[in-house]
Formats: sequence, structure tokens, C-alpha cells
Amino acid sequence: MIEAVWDEGFKRCYRKRITQNVQLKKKFWKNMELFLSNPFSPQLRTHKLSGRLYGQWAFSLDDNYRVIFEFLGEDRVLLIDIGTHDEVY
Repeated sequence: MIEAVWDEGFKRCYRKRITQNVQLKKKFWKNMELFLSNPFSPQLRTHKLSGRLYGQWAFSLDDNYRVIFEFLGEDRVLLIDIGTHDEVY
């Protein structure tokens, strides 16, 4: 099982973009549970990022929302950003 560390920017984005949308909040926690047990589950569409986000990764909540993260080791990740495709890229 992977441990997720929320940075301050991620906490702020989560409160601003996710907490007010009940359906999206449910999707987030469902996908987080899946992510923490298997970060490369096909349902999450986990992928490496390039360009200014080189070294970071993303997984999908749905067709539009993404979670940006970075591996801190084999069993820890740092959650960096969450939002729509246009907001995080």
C-alpha cells in the first residue's frame, strides 16, 4: 500500500475545486483508494508528464479531472495538484 502526502497547494486545490462537488468528491476518494492499492491500475490511466511537469505523473478521476503527483520512493507519493485538464497542465 502506498502512502500519500498532500502538499499545501494540493490541499488548497482540493478544497477549492473538489469539496463543493459531491459527485467529484466521491470519485476522488474511490480513485484514491484504487491508486493507493495499485497506482498503475488501468482504470486510472496513470502516465508520466513531460515539459514543465517533467518528473511528475498524473492519474485520471474522469475524462476531465486529473491528479498530479510525484513518487517520493517505492511506497510514498506527493500529491501536487488536482483539477481539470486545462487547470493542471
